[in-house]
Amino acid sequence: MKLLLDMNVSPDWCELFAAEGYGCVHRSSVGCPEAPDRELLTWAREGGYVVFTHDLDSGAILANTGSESPSVIQIRIQDIHPGTVGTLVIENLRRFAQELDAGALISIDRENSRARILPISS
Repeated sequence: MKLLLDMNVSPDWCELFAAEGYGCVHRSSVGCPEAPDRELLTWAREGGYVVFTHDLDSGAILANTGSESPSVIQIRIQDIHPGTVGTLVIENLRRFAQELDAGALISIDRENSRARILPISS
């Protein structure tokens, strides 16, 4: 699995993901960092990446467009430093690996992480 980190996520995550065997690239190193989220999703889809983000915009775009990809992981915790929640994120990457491969929106929080298979219907 390859992960594309959104601008609102520290590049420090790449080291953790690489140590766990995941490919990783930060948005600041691909294209224009100020590009709209739709461009981020297109880039991820075309490159076979899963988007890792701390905001709700990517999930909303997936819901509004009915897209089947790319998969998006939304981390919904205030302190998103890898040293604080890295273990939780890795556990959920493993837990939802099949869903991410098929196309899913994964929401991770401390109490109840969950998956919604794409496309998201209303």
